[in-house]
Amino acid sequence: MFVIGNVQIGQPVFLAPMSGVTDAPFRAEVVRFGAQAVVSEMVAGEELARGSPEFVRRAARHEGGGPFILQLAAREPHWLDIAARLASDAGADVLDLNMGCPAKRVTGGQSGSALMREPDLVRRLVQTAVAAFGGPVTVKMRLGWDDSSINAPDIARIAVGEGARLVTVHGRTRNQFYKGEARWRAVRDVVEAVQVPVIVNGDVKDAASAREAIAQSGAAGVMIGRAAVGRPWLINSVARALGGIEVLPPSLGSRVAAMVRQVHGSLSLYGTGLGVRVVRKHLSEFVGALPEVDQRYREGSEALATLRGSLCRMEDPVRLLSTLEGLAAPEAAAA
Repeated sequence: MFVIGNVQIGQPVFLAPMSGVTDAPFRAEVVRFGAQAVVSEMVAGEELARGSPEFVRRAARHEGGGPFILQLAAREPHWLDIAARLASDAGADVLDLNMGCPAKRVTGGQSGSALMREPDLVRRLVQTAVAAFGGPVTVKMRLGWDDSSINAPDIARIAVGEGARLVTVHGRTRNQFYKGEARWRAVRDVVEAVQVPVIVNGDVKDAASAREAIAQSGAAGVMIGRAAVGRPWLINSVARALGGIEVLPPSLGSRVAAMVRQVHGSLSLYGTGLGVRVVRKHLSEFVGALPEVDQRYREGSEALATLRGSLCRMEDPVRLLSTLEGLAAPEAAAA
């Protein structure tokens, strides 16, 4: 059994925090498929502390079992202190600090991966979070700001020295954004620098890449991001494969049912108009995975492109849900 402080997790295969993606409805589906380690989308600590409705919504707990891992982004210890206490009051089991987001809107405010250029501030932020939250605090970072400042081992040592119980490292620098390949081997320097578990992130998309990322990095586990969008079953599938249990891909009917539930969840959380728009990125990737189980939608086919375009343009939730449910009708008839 893998543990973070006093929080138990099965196989250390995590759903990565992704802004605008890992909201409560999506996390609920990932958990429903058996995942035990899912992280919220990034929540701005100051906005949460101020009670901003958008960020309170981002911090919403998902339905289902397993630990509630909430990620905060902050650079002001004062606001982080308040936000960490709110996270604890909301029932978060683990608090993750974002020191890896490369987005300009985040680094422009000197948060996210920009924090890696300020080791003293990292120290203060981790100190603050550990004291305010009470439960396990973890840190997610990149290799460094750019290739001339690869300092993830140093930042990890500081974070762990102040009480962080786990470190996740995306194997790219901030200036790489998502270009090129993740350098899993470079994460080994962090593994060797600290005495807590290290999780490797970046370009992990299936069991084979997860095994290779662990082999190259020596990490205790993996974190999967973009590959899981539209595939809520992927996290548990990889976790079980790493445990020696191969899992068959879910059926068409199971996939459609999950997407229908997620649409309902999105409508409930955001309201009708915004709910339909927010779920579109998931719909697009859901369609992209259909060739695995439905011969009508071969990879690169006109039928696949038409379906994706149609679903992602729909404004009427009733029509959207009806169309989704209709996708499984042939399977139901065959059964």
